[in-house]
This record gives sequence, C-alpha cells and structure tokens, in this order.
Amino acid sequence: MTDLRKIIIDDNEVEVEGAMTLIQACEVAGIEVPRFCYHERLSIAGNCRMCLVEVVGGPPKPAASCAMQVRDLRPGPEGQPPVVKTNSPMVKKAREGVMEFLLINHPLDCPICDQGGECDLQDQAMAYGISGSRFDLPKRASDDLELGPLVATTMTRCISCTRCVRFTSEVAGILTMGQTGRGEDAEITTYLGATLDSNLQGNIIDLCPVGALTSKPYAFSARPWELTKTESIDVMDALGANIRVDTKGREVMRILPRNHDGVNEEWITDKTRFVWDGLRRQRLDAPYVRVDGKLRAVSWGEALTAAADAMKGKKIAGLIGDLVPVEAAYALKQMIEGQGGHVECRTDGSKLPAGNRSGYVGTATIEDIDNAEMIQLIGTNPRLESPVLNARIRKAWARGANVGLIGEAVDLTYDYHHVGTDRAALSEMMEHDFGKVLEVPSVVIVGQGALNEADGLSVLAAVMKFAADTNSKLLVLHTAASRVGTMDIGAITKGGMEKTLDGAEVVYNLGADEIEIDKGTFVIYQGSHGDRGAHRADIILPGAAYTEESGLFVNTEGRPQMAQRASFPPGEAKENWAILRALSAELGAVLPFDNLGGLRAALVAEVPHLGKIDQVPVNEWEHLKLRPMGKADFRGIVGDYYLTNPITRASEVMAELSAGVKARAQKPMAAE
Repeated sequence: MTDLRKIIIDDNEVEVEGAMTLIQACEVAGIEVPRFCYHERLSIAGNCRMCLVEVVGGPPKPAASCAMQVRDLRPGPEGQPPVVKTNSPMVKKAREGVMEFLLINHPLDCPICDQGGECDLQDQAMAYGISGSRFDLPKRASDDLELGPLVATTMTRCISCTRCVRFTSEVAGILTMGQTGRGEDAEITTYLGATLDSNLQGNIIDLCPVGALTSKPYAFSARPWELTKTESIDVMDALGANIRVDTKGREVMRILPRNHDGVNEEWITDKTRFVWDGLRRQRLDAPYVRVDGKLRAVSWGEALTAAADAMKGKKIAGLIGDLVPVEAAYALKQMIEGQGGHVECRTDGSKLPAGNRSGYVGTATIEDIDNAEMIQLIGTNPRLESPVLNARIRKAWARGANVGLIGEAVDLTYDYHHVGTDRAALSEMMEHDFGKVLEVPSVVIVGQGALNEADGLSVLAAVMKFAADTNSKLLVLHTAASRVGTMDIGAITKGGMEKTLDGAEVVYNLGADEIEIDKGTFVIYQGSHGDRGAHRADIILPGAAYTEESGLFVNTEGRPQMAQRASFPPGEAKENWAILRALSAELGAVLPFDNLGGLRAALVAEVPHLGKIDQVPVNEWEHLKLRPMGKADFRGIVGDYYLTNPITRASEVMAELSAGVKARAQKPMAAE
C-alpha cells in the first residue's frame, strides 16, 4: 500500500510517498536543491551538507534534505502538512557557509581543469556561494592517485563527496577505493595503491562533481563549449547503451552516457567511453582493387565496376558483421538475394532459430531484472559480455535476488550458486520440481557461449523449456550489436555459415572481420577499418563507422534504437547503404530506394516493429523441439574483452587496457 503524504515546499503543496527523501520531494515539486554527494543511483552519504533546507517547526538548524525522509516530518499544530523552505535566510546563510568551507582547500585550477565549463562546484559556487573567502591560510595539498590508464587524478581538488567510492563498491563491485583519516587528514585513496580493475571505472569521471577525477585520454583536448553534441547508440556490445558523441570539427573527442532507465540507466562501459581514438586510426578512406597481388587505390567508379564484374554470373554469399546498422544489412540482403545468393548474419556460428523471435530475443526486458527474485545465468559471463547489464544483475542481487550460474565459474562481482559447468547440469536442473519458483518473478539469461556450438539449438530448446516450466521470462544475451536487427529482417541462410559459404565463388563481406575465408574465393570487403577483412579482400569499398551515419540498431531485448550521425566518414568513404545502392545500379538490378528515408520506409513496411523506436515488442512464445544435447562444458564467448571488433583493435587505449589485463593475469613469481 502506498504511503502518500502531503508536504508544503516553498508554498507549493505536493503529495509524495512517505519513503521519499526531502531532496526527492523537492524534485517532484520542481524545486532545485544543490548537492555534491547525493546521487539518485548511489547510497546516501550525507557528507557534503550542501542540500540543507529549513524544516518549519523542526530543529533550530537546517536539515540535510538527502538524509531526511518525508515520513520523519511532524505535521503542524492543527494537523497541517509539514512545511519545508529551500530559500529562506537560514538556508541561504547555511549554503554560503558550506560553500566557503568546501573552497578552503580547493585550488584555483579552473583555467587548466578539464572539468571547467561543466563543473558542479563552479556552478554552485556562482549560484549559492559568496564573492570572497575569509580564509587566507595555506591550502592543503594531497598526493595524486595512480588509478590506471583511464582516470586522471588531481586529489587536491577533491571535496570528499565519496561518489567514486560508493560507485566502485556498490555498482562496479570492486572494493578498491575508500577514505582514510579524519578532518584535514581525510583523503580518498585505493587499497595498497592498487589501480582500478573494472570495465566500468570511467563512470566515476562523470560522477565526480569537481575536477579531481578526469579522463586521461581526453585530457586538455577541448572545452565543453567547443563541442558539438549528438545523441546516439553504442555498438560495442548488444545492450544498446544510450550515448552522447561529442565532436570538434570532424573528430570525435569523447563519448559520454545518456540516461535511459530501461537500458543502461546512466552507465557505460570503458570500451564504449574510450574507444573513440580507434575511430581515427587505420581507417579505410579510399576504394582499393587488388592488381597482381597488391592492393591499388582506385576511383569509386573503377571499384564499383570491378565489383559488379566480379559478381555477375557467379555464386555469391553475403556476410554481415557485428557493427552493421539494419538499413545496410537490409540493402545487402536485397542486393545479394536479387543476384540469387545467400546472406548470413550469424558469422560466429550461433544457432539462433529463424523466425522465432522468442527464441533469438526472448520475452524479458532488461528492466525485468530489477524486480526478479531469481536470476538463472546459462552459458554466459555477463561481466565481459555486457558489463552494464551485469551491474544491473548485481543491483538485483544486492536487493536480495538469488543468482544461479551454469557455466564457467568466474568472478561476476556478486555471489551466485554455481549449478555446474556443462550440459548435464542443465539437464539435471530441468528434472527438479519448481513449484516454489513459480511464486516469484524469475529471469533466465542465456548467452552466446551456450548457443554457438553444434548443439546450440538443442541447448536453446532446453533453456526455453526450463523457462516455461519455471514461469520465468527469457532473455537471450547477444554480443553483437547488429545481431537482433539482422535476424529480424531474415538475413540468415538455412544451414548457417557452412551452407552460406559452400561453393561460393564471391563473398561480399560487410564488416565481418572475425572470420576466415578460404583461399581461392573472391572477396569484396566493405567496412570502415583496415582490419583482417580488408587484408583478405580483393576489392575494398570504404564505409562509414557507427558515429558517421544514421542507423537503426536493435538491442539484445529487441528494442529498436536510432544511432545518429555525429561526424562524417574520412576521405572518400561513404555511408554503407549508399555504397550498396550504387553497386546495385552497376549490377543492373537497382534497389528500389534513392535515399535513407525510402530505405527505411521499405524496411518498416516489411518489418513493422522496426518503426517503433525505443519500444520493446511483445514476442509470442514459440517452443522449440527438444533434441538431445552434447556433453561439453559451456565456454566463454569473449576472448580479449578490449579487442573484440575492428574499432577496438585500432584503438591505442584499448590495446593498453588489453595488455594490462594480460599482465594482471600472470602469476607473480617469487624472488630467488
């Protein structure tokens, strides 16, 4: 039952839940209360005291609005609603005093601080502080921390809000940071000077309200007011995190998270945040044709003519990579099938069922994890496959949910019941009586590690039966950003990769860089980076990266989202759909659209739910036929987390992070 209470805030009467804090009630009333330590996704610390308000009839001193609940307020003498003031003389004086104390030791670094222009301390000092200070003693200095290659520290600026400590311990699940000392000796530090070992650590840069924690790769590159900001979607994993791409001229300078409660809340992975330097390096910026064994730069006309001549009258196969937007995949499918060929998006060998959306997406949304009492993981390591989703599972675990795992026993940052490592554990679990499970909300999450073996469909059928027997919702956790969207348009061949490539004379490779193509096959590669696919190609057609064209991506829960263009492709590179449209004209089979709008109209006409941006369609449950499973262990699908696609492999930051992981994995040797 909801406990609603009336409260008067600055002469505005609002009705809010009694469990709300005063700072949340003020937000409901549309009144801004300054804060440094309070964050709605972290536990309450109550140490900055900037959010002080006056409670009429309460104590003769201001109260911290982040730490006092509405139900704690006393009504008036005749039962009137409690009265709170956020702009009284008492509150104004208190805020000025708090700000004066915060600035005692804060250095005058604003001209050289990367946080300048988007700093909470700057903004609130101007809005709530006073023009001068009464303190003229020497300022305290602190030693900087070495947190690794991502987060730069200037700890003299730190105001001890402890947001970074609470994030790393509560959300990221690493107990590395903390605070030592008291009074003037208090400082944020790490345990024995350790660096941060988490692929979510970059979020503390956003959380820091001052310039104590900033981005090392971005340092001194640009000011916020110089940047053009574009809302887009991340493609480094299949979660579809909402991001903002900041560009200066034609260069991507940084990538930041956008809030979306249904997908990534307001967190992104370090791979998402710091991969932008890979967008600048090893780029394909001109078409190439292999002549006498060597690639030679040519004009677009020559490249398209050579590609069309190579394809005419031949048996063609089309492969779709992990970072391809739905529009480009749809254009390739239309072109290749128009030439009598086959296309395949399951380039990793995953056995996803054609046409059964409950089988390759599932029935759960990401938000269902928040309310789940039981979460069963099968053949997945979400800490590597989708770190932000793993943080959401950790949040459910911290709330009291039980987590089970069938697969390799790994550190997921939370406790779980390890059922087993192989198919036999899944079979044994299916034989139990699940009467108790039926009473609580449950989610089953199956990963690609369970589905990309020869018996993948058998495993999926067993998982779907288990989900049905336990009345659980099913979530298929993908690793490729393009996979669900390309499955939606039917870009698959019966028999998978083996059947697609069987007897193919020409392979049209659209950004699939993680596969090997037999020698003797003519390869046309279309992509953005000079990676493995370009090295194997006979013709290279340079395409746009995900920040350089507008495109649809469908995330792992089946939610279509729109990635917007933030910059332009380098050199002569073109948008991917436009290259395929131009090539279809050379083939004499012109695709029936002349612009992106026409392409999307045709796409939505064929697959209507792709037009419902940011909505998760309800998938009808379709059982798969049970088949015998093998006996092998479930294995991890992600090898080197930081080097999973062409953009990450071109990034110097990702290479450094990858080297760091390998170095930490080596066991220390004792001195002789």
